[in-house]
Amino acid sequence: MKTDTGEEIPVTILSGSLGAGKTTLLNHLLSDAGDRTLAVLVNDMGEVNVDAELVAEGSELELDDGVAELSNGCICCELQDDLETAVVRLARDRSFDHLVVESSGISEPAPVARLFTTESRVAALYDVDTLVTVLDTPAFLEAFAGEERPERRGNEDDRPLSDLLVEQVEVSNLVLLNKADLCSDAELAEAEDLVRALQPEAETIPTEFSVVDPDRLLGAGLFDPGRVNDLPGWKRALESADGDQDHGESEHADHDDGQRDEEDHRGHHHPDEVYGVSSFVYRSRRPFHPERFADFLRDLPRSIVRSKGTVWLANNEMRVSIAQAGPSVRATAQGPWIASLPEVERNMYRSNRPNLEWHDEHGDRRTELVFIGTDYDESTLRAALEDALVTDGERETDLDGPFPTEQGDETVIREP
Repeated sequence: MKTDTGEEIPVTILSGSLGAGKTTLLNHLLSDAGDRTLAVLVNDMGEVNVDAELVAEGSELELDDGVAELSNGCICCELQDDLETAVVRLARDRSFDHLVVESSGISEPAPVARLFTTESRVAALYDVDTLVTVLDTPAFLEAFAGEERPERRGNEDDRPLSDLLVEQVEVSNLVLLNKADLCSDAELAEAEDLVRALQPEAETIPTEFSVVDPDRLLGAGLFDPGRVNDLPGWKRALESADGDQDHGESEHADHDDGQRDEEDHRGHHHPDEVYGVSSFVYRSRRPFHPERFADFLRDLPRSIVRSKGTVWLANNEMRVSIAQAGPSVRATAQGPWIASLPEVERNMYRSNRPNLEWHDEHGDRRTELVFIGTDYDESTLRAALEDALVTDGERETDLDGPFPTEQGDETVIREP
């Protein structure tokens, strides 16, 4: 079932941490929908607390099936079963012009967007319009710049608040800098620049009590299904550094006499340096000493908002991904380096990936990390990274560290 015109139903996907202003925004959209008939799919009807004046006079919340009839023709549905089943049933049983999805059990909107964009019965009915994140702007700034580390509220997830905030921003098309009335002009400028560093193409709107023109969220057409996996600023920084790099020179050379491979110092990027927010890329073809690198991560300054990438660790044949957001640092074993596989498997992988960069001695083993921050000392960080690499004398020794060694395992290196 589609709209009366036969077109897919547009979907706005809403995210935001507890207390950011999602409920207020939903109530604002419901009361100011204009000629639109909205459907709002939420995780918990009680949590949304739809304003009483929006409920049709004399009607009751149909809590048995999770549907509330609202006075302007809108409906509000509780997400009681899986999302795919809920949205298909909703399109079949109800007539509406636009769907707003907010599920507090999902930390960021990308998994929801993928449901609507992959080949499925959902994608045949709906068309993602915009990914929206509502930020508690003071808390957002505090998470990365404040002296006190903010506490998580609620039990949406067991990850630190900074992880949640970063991932929500990184995949957004539109970010509401809510509670702007509690921020100075300088703080709003800093928040806007942090958002730009994390997601360069996101639009930002300062709001008070989540008041925003519904046309900015409904029918805005900001979502591009081809970019859902390419939105984060760290990926943009990495791609830009790749474009600046002259492949085949110092970083990829095979150095004789066991000397330390040169790290390509051209692999840095300052894309949107306006209020001191910038980024750089660090690459190396020499593994890290696991303990020294863990110490480096634990000592990252608060001015580093985000770092992400893949690292090569001594005595570890796993590609270990690093994801840092503010005070939180996590390491995940993604899978083995292709160079570590038996020859038959290694050759098969390489034949299927003709563009894979391959070093004569190290194969695909390498470190590639992006750092995004405010007013940090890049030379100091680069020197610390160099010091964390193994020395020639350490290559043959047994080195232990806190990083995972089994595929899929995750380790918390630093927590708030």
